[in-house]
This record gives sequence, structure tokens and C-alpha cells, in this order.
Amino acid sequence: MPIIIKSKEQQHREDLIRLANFRPIDDDFMRVLLKDDLPLAQEILRIILQKDDLILLSEQPQYDMKRLVGARSLCLDVYATDSKGVKYDIEVQKADSGAAPKRARYHSSAMDIENLKAGQEFEELPVTYTIFITENDVFGGNKEVYRIERINVDMEIPFDDDEHILYVNGAFRGDTQIGRLMHDFMCSSADDMHNERLAEKTRYLKETAKGESGMCKAIEEMREETKKMNSAEIALNMLKKGRYPFDEIAECCNLTVEEVKELAEEYDLLPV
Repeated sequence: MPIIIKSKEQQHREDLIRLANFRPIDDDFMRVLLKDDLPLAQEILRIILQKDDLILLSEQPQYDMKRLVGARSLCLDVYATDSKGVKYDIEVQKADSGAAPKRARYHSSAMDIENLKAGQEFEELPVTYTIFITENDVFGGNKEVYRIERINVDMEIPFDDDEHILYVNGAFRGDTQIGRLMHDFMCSSADDMHNERLAEKTRYLKETAKGESGMCKAIEEMREETKKMNSAEIALNMLKKGRYPFDEIAECCNLTVEEVKELAEEYDLLPV
């Protein structure tokens, strides 16, 4: 198959079409929607958790979690902290496979590792919420939210480990705050949205010159990020074979030697 090289003008036109079709459920759009917008992230969490007094102190899209040597890396769609020290991981998932139970378990575990330093007591672990917003009703129960909690099975009482996992049903359309928010998450046009804050930010990103320019730049950055991820995957496969020196891997994968070394360290593939 021949390689098609697109001109900058053609790529820009395609980016504008992609931007027009973006919805909040698309993680590429969500990361820009919530970037430097604490009030919007706070409003979304207040609606999902039904906590009107929730105050967010920080939120960061595309947050890289710490990871143990050799462990699978993890980048959270949105990572937030409220005034009580509660930690939130918000994930938007269009594919059902992206909302598998063990994925939720891994995300929740990663927040624990992130928030307990050497020497701290286990009781110092914060309350955590792993929140998956799914395009489809992955459990098929027509509920607006599915709350996953650990229990002491034999005594039929809560385990009270302060770990909470929520699946928000993006297909739910009841006349509730969450139902209206999920309607908005599936809208590509701000004019069709109920939530004024979400509509305002969507309109800014899609219908103003400054917002559109920022989105196109973000799309380009995402494209470069994808290329880098693909290069890193090839480099990792070469490292696993154990036959190629770092400089050769770097040249083949368009990475720096230092980046190859970091990848080898992360996956415990440094030569003995």
C-alpha cells in the first residue's frame, strides 16, 4: 500500500472536520475541555456524585501516574483533588472493552500507589473515586450510575476501604441531572447541550478563532503523541529481543538514546 503524504492544508481541513464532530465523550476533546477549567470539572463531578458542596482544588487532564519498575504505565484522562483530600480519576470510554472491571481495578490501585509514600501508614490512604463515563450501558441495567463497592460477603456489611468505583451510563436519558449531562456528553454541537458551562466551553473551542486554533494545535500534539507511542512500542519490542544496541534502536524508532534507556529501565530490560 503506497504511503500518502498529506499537505499541511489538507491535514488542517481534516482536523477542522474532526473538531466539528468531537463530543465530550471523546477523550481527545475531553482533555482540552477540562484543561485549566477547574469550575467545569467541579460541576461535572458535583452532578455525577450528587454533591453540591464539592470543592475541587486541582484537576489535571492526561496525568501520568507513578509506576513501579516493569509495571504497565497509566495516563489518567482527568486526575483531580477536592478540599477534603479525596482523589478522583475520571475516564471517558467509548469502547466497552475500555471499561473492563480489571481496568477499573488497575486504575484504582494506581491511585493508591501514587498517594502513599514510603513511611506513611496505610490509614493515610485517601478516599478515591475511579469514575468511568461509558458511551454504552455496559451492564445493561438502564441505571444512570453503577456504584461498585467492596463488601464483607459473609457478614453482608461494607468493607469500608474508602475505594469507590463508579460507572456512569452515557446511554442513560432520564430526566435527571445525570441524564441531561450524559445527553450533553454525546452532543457535537453546543446548541444541543443543556449544561450552560459545558456548552459555553464547547462553543469557545469550536466556534471562536482562538479556541479553534488551540484545538487544532492540540490535535497536532495528539498526532505527534500517537507517533511517539508507536515508536516506543517498536522500541520496546526491539529491547525485548535483546539483540539491538540503544543507539540502533533510537535511530530506527526516531527516539533519543536517553528515551530508549528510560524505556529499558521502566520495563526492567537494561542489559546485564
